[in-house]
Amino acid sequence: MTTFPLMAVLLPFVAAFAGLLLSRRPHRPPPASSGARAADRQAGTRAAWIAIIPTAVSAALAAWLAWDRGFAFLNNTGSGAPTGHTYGTIITGGIPISLTLQADNLSALLGVLVTLVALAVQVYSVGYLADDPRYPSYSAFISLFTSAMLLVVYAGDLLVLYVGWEIMGLCSYLLIGHWWEDRGNSRAAVKAFLVTRLGDVGFLFGIFVLGSAAGSFRVADVLAKVPEMSQATLVTATLLLLAGVAGKSAQVPLHTWLPDAMAGPTPISALIHAATMVAAGIFIVARLFPAFLAAPPTMDVLAVLAAVGMLGAALAALAQDDLKRVLAYSTVSQLAYMAGGLAAGSDTAAIFHLVTHGAFKALLFLCAGVVIHHVGSNLMTRMGGLRRELPITFTTMTIGLAALMGIPPASGFFSKDAVIAAMDDAVTAGTLTDAAALLLYGCALATVAVTGAYATRAWLRTFFGRARAVPVPLPEPPPGTAHVVDVTEAPRTMLVPVVLLAVPALLLGLAGGLHMEVGVAAVGVVLALLGAGAVYAFWRMDPLADPARLLGPLRAPCEQAFYVDRGYAALFVRPVLALARLVVRTDDTVVDGAVRGSGRTVRGLAGVLRLAQNGNVQLYVSGLLAGVLLIAVGAVVFT
Repeated sequence: MTTFPLMAVLLPFVAAFAGLLLSRRPHRPPPASSGARAADRQAGTRAAWIAIIPTAVSAALAAWLAWDRGFAFLNNTGSGAPTGHTYGTIITGGIPISLTLQADNLSALLGVLVTLVALAVQVYSVGYLADDPRYPSYSAFISLFTSAMLLVVYAGDLLVLYVGWEIMGLCSYLLIGHWWEDRGNSRAAVKAFLVTRLGDVGFLFGIFVLGSAAGSFRVADVLAKVPEMSQATLVTATLLLLAGVAGKSAQVPLHTWLPDAMAGPTPISALIHAATMVAAGIFIVARLFPAFLAAPPTMDVLAVLAAVGMLGAALAALAQDDLKRVLAYSTVSQLAYMAGGLAAGSDTAAIFHLVTHGAFKALLFLCAGVVIHHVGSNLMTRMGGLRRELPITFTTMTIGLAALMGIPPASGFFSKDAVIAAMDDAVTAGTLTDAAALLLYGCALATVAVTGAYATRAWLRTFFGRARAVPVPLPEPPPGTAHVVDVTEAPRTMLVPVVLLAVPALLLGLAGGLHMEVGVAAVGVVLALLGAGAVYAFWRMDPLADPARLLGPLRAPCEQAFYVDRGYAALFVRPVLALARLVVRTDDTVVDGAVRGSGRTVRGLAGVLRLAQNGNVQLYVSGLLAGVLLIAVGAVVFT
């Protein structure tokens, strides 16, 4: 079993390498021909098997590693020695880098989440992108994404972890921009890449500070040295790490890339929002939790950012018309819940909610993909009355939204209760300063109500009321073939992952084994139902109107996510563009002007010299004689 972490990381990596090489066609027929379509289908089928089988084996290995360890972390029932191996050491001339891959209780639990969601996304994508000629490279990049996240999860050295961290950033850029022909998609990919890179600068320096203070980059050595580190070192290191966490986990103020990332294919949204990019930041805080606990100012900063992020993103979700953007802002809000749980001092509650959120958010995005596939639009103004046309999707998405709202017995009820209970304890336990603790707890309770409101609004506008769009018909089969399965709402490859994900979304909370505080749980359910009831009352008054009108004058700011993007454009984007234009103008007029001026000077001098080279032989002889005469006179004079 010591090689299981290595095998779990390598299998998707090999799948990515093989998918990029073996799915290439040596000769492609003309694009419009039937031969091209047949070649695309053949390449897609080959790529699907190359991607799915290694991911499935990796998921089995991760599940084996987590058989005992995962629940042990949630129940705080011991740690035990990590399972893994050190495969060598890189000598750097300073602090060496240990090539260690291992699974402890925390990483074993996260490994299962990553591989199972990645497997569901790979299977779902077979139907979702069945006609996409670039599906082979798409599936290969998902495999690379999965391998990078598993490297982050199983790494025993901070710099090895950072390698996976950066590869994830590259894969997110490639996958968000999969349909790069659309300028909006390419801009969203670049934005995600730049914003997360900005946070990663601080993250890398945070690793250097911790490693230098501990004399090692090994995670175990760093945590063992935390009691010996000075307060200044810990605060500096954790604040720098928090920059990378804010970038990857889309926390305020580096959250703006995540809603725009919805430009990518819906399965990629599920992968990023449920199990990879956004989960990585929360995982890092939990992995280095003793260092963060020893830096109270950092915990206060984390609490404030979480409080602002959870409520602000929930209000933004309540005003969106794009179904995927509703779920995107929901992810920002729920990640802030996890960050709030960490700030309150409970890594167990935060990771519990991370796991349940991974299940129900992946379910919600894949259900949204079925709806969009059926309707042909992301906008809820084009939806309505779909519960009869999409009965399976309606049932499974209802389960996902119930988990998001925290309605029992769905999984989100138990994990959200654990997080809010931790925040409640922080108010009295003194983990945070009084102001930070009260702000965090108050915003968390308000967010519960707003979450109930936006989840109910999305449910009603998508599945109830009058149908507002004509569904996109499924393509006819080729002549001479017959349907093997009567698919009513989506291909089987899309429906099977949705149905399977509904099970953990509904029941995973029961396996957490955490103590539930009845009073806190009751308050959470009541607040969620109050938010849902307010939206339902507005909807009943006019089913064709948007219940977001209950926001009143706040609707426009919420719809624009409080103009944060506009503020960044005014403060950073436009000044940088103006500076870039100035640099271009300076380069053109000064640098290139000097080059062009030197050329003109040489040409002018050459023109003067050319006057003497006119081909007149008499002039040449006269010049020669004049020169000889001058030489003779000079010789006489100076003798």
